[in-house]
Amino acid sequence: MRILLSNDDGIEAQGIEALVCALHKDHEVIVSAPMYQQSGMAHALTVGTPMEVKHNSRLEETYGITAIAVDGTPTDSVKIYLEAMAGDNKPDLVVSGINHGANLATDILYSGTVGAAMEGFLHDISAIALSLDIDSSLSYDEVAEIFAADLSKFFGQNDKPLFYNVNFPKKLKGNKPQYVFGRQGKRDYINAFNREEKDGHVFYTISGEIYDTDKGNATDLFAIESGYISITPLITDLTDYVKLDERLEK
Repeated sequence: MRILLSNDDGIEAQGIEALVCALHKDHEVIVSAPMYQQSGMAHALTVGTPMEVKHNSRLEETYGITAIAVDGTPTDSVKIYLEAMAGDNKPDLVVSGINHGANLATDILYSGTVGAAMEGFLHDISAIALSLDIDSSLSYDEVAEIFAADLSKFFGQNDKPLFYNVNFPKKLKGNKPQYVFGRQGKRDYINAFNREEKDGHVFYTISGEIYDTDKGNATDLFAIESGYISITPLITDLTDYVKLDERLEK
């Protein structure tokens, strides 16, 4: 399988190298990732500003792969490779991660990890956003090895491209990987902004405590808290079909 790897933590992040290490032995792996940390960029695209693109010689020489660093967003890195560099050699799969920290519930709307995977899906390529909860007992290498070994389980007999958001928990229930499909929960933050004045200027910093308002037993939040590997199938169509049908009936 030909696999394009990207992320939002930057091309030198431990998570993406763990995936390279686990996947390159059995698959053709290409890396196209941001040069620097790009968390929270969602599906942002750089327009009208030149972006530097250069090879990462360390990854290329260590693993014998093609590795490209893009001075842009996660979406930029995937889009540039697919539209300007791949030619007819499009990947069979786009994997974004392994992210440092879970991407769950409504946080996926802000996630650069999910944004990079989404760009692959928009090109009719199956895509997986892969994240590991902070302070997990699992290492990036362990997650990458589990993911590589179970890769075929994510697709089954589907012929159409799939778009999955996958999250590994702090600790695996029963110390073995168990996958649970679930819907997106709902998450917010208490006291999300800290205000500071300095030299006559006002600054706000986003922080705050997690406040989950929907983590029922069918959600990704519940799965992670229970020690399961959460899989949420995603789509890119934001149309409210119920409301649309209501309007069309009038």
